[in-house]
Amino acid sequence: MLFFPFFKGLGIGASLIIAIGAQNAFVLSNAVKKQHAFAIGTVCMVIDIVLIYSGVLGLGAIIKKYPVMITFASYFGAAFLIVYGFWAFRRALNPSALATQSVKKMSLLVAVSSTAALSLLNPHVYLDTVILLGSIGGQLPGNQPLWFAFGASVASVLWFSVLVVGGIALAPWFKSEKSWQLLDSFVGITMWIIAGFLINSVI
Repeated sequence: MLFFPFFKGLGIGASLIIAIGAQNAFVLSNAVKKQHAFAIGTVCMVIDIVLIYSGVLGLGAIIKKYPVMITFASYFGAAFLIVYGFWAFRRALNPSALATQSVKKMSLLVAVSSTAALSLLNPHVYLDTVILLGSIGGQLPGNQPLWFAFGASVASVLWFSVLVVGGIALAPWFKSEKSWQLLDSFVGITMWIIAGFLINSVI
């Protein structure tokens, strides 16, 4: 039955994508700020879908053969996360209320490029979507791998839709400086913890 690989992909994909990470923290914080939230969410979805199908169709085997690709992404990803985490902590020390005019605007280009960097410079994205999902879905017979990939892709679309809509809905709660301090501190801590894991993984 084709529904079995679909729901298998949906369940496994959701368990990997929903985990708190730098990408999710970035999407949520910008949704709260109402800064290109839908564009950022869409970029995350598209990247996930491309990587999921690539993994199921064989890219995971190539990455396993050339682990230097993961090492490269780890160093550059850690550097990016450290810098972004520093910016978040700096904002936490100088918080501003959620008056639209008081939130520093981010251009669409910066939003899209930052989202792509957070996604593609994180080796865990490749380990989860390409290698893990690819190895599970790629072993299924017939056209079931494509249904498995479709299920995992639906999980990504649903999750980032929830993050974007949920973040926008939470915006009214961020009318105090204390709320912004907590959000930016959470983002900064998340970025630095993941950067530490990335560096430790290649030492």
